[in-house]
Amino acid sequence: MIGRLRGTLAEKQPPHLILDVNGIGYELEVPMTTLYRLPAVGEPVTLHTHLVVREDAHLLYGFAEKRDRELFRELIRLNGVGPKLALALMSGLEVDELVRCVQAQDTSVLVKIPGVGKKTAERLLVELKDRFKAWETMPSIATLVVEPRGTVAVSSAENDAVSALISLGFKPQEASRAVSAVQEENLSSEDLIRRALKGMV
Repeated sequence: MIGRLRGTLAEKQPPHLILDVNGIGYELEVPMTTLYRLPAVGEPVTLHTHLVVREDAHLLYGFAEKRDRELFRELIRLNGVGPKLALALMSGLEVDELVRCVQAQDTSVLVKIPGVGKKTAERLLVELKDRFKAWETMPSIATLVVEPRGTVAVSSAENDAVSALISLGFKPQEASRAVSAVQEENLSSEDLIRRALKGMV
């Protein structure tokens, strides 16, 4: 129903954001890999979207690239994978990293994602192997990652980073430890999340 939104980034509270489109604020949830590519608040941005309709809510998910959205759609088609787990997988791994895990049938990285045990990881890799055949020849999106602009107060950035990791399924103590371990002065919340996830996954 809603496939793409173009507007001004009004709020950024990882992993949630509000996109102002002609005065209407759309609330979206995004994977961390998309969050890293977002401009500063107040800047224009275009996101590819996927709408999930539930009995109790309409949830809008946003992605920097069409390829990211296609991966999300592939993941939620799998048995036992909902939007929350799909976002956790996409937040911990770039698309190309996930493709490499599938090619090698390597569960070691996947089991570090919250909500993914060894059996789930093995099942995901088997189910994704055929689906990813077409993805292996697609150009890498890793080169599209840009450093986020602007910084926020350290305490606020730290809190935002911890909250984002908790929303992805990490335990509060795990999230706090991971952020504290990578904390440096003047790092934005996006940088803290990126470094913390790298340390955990």
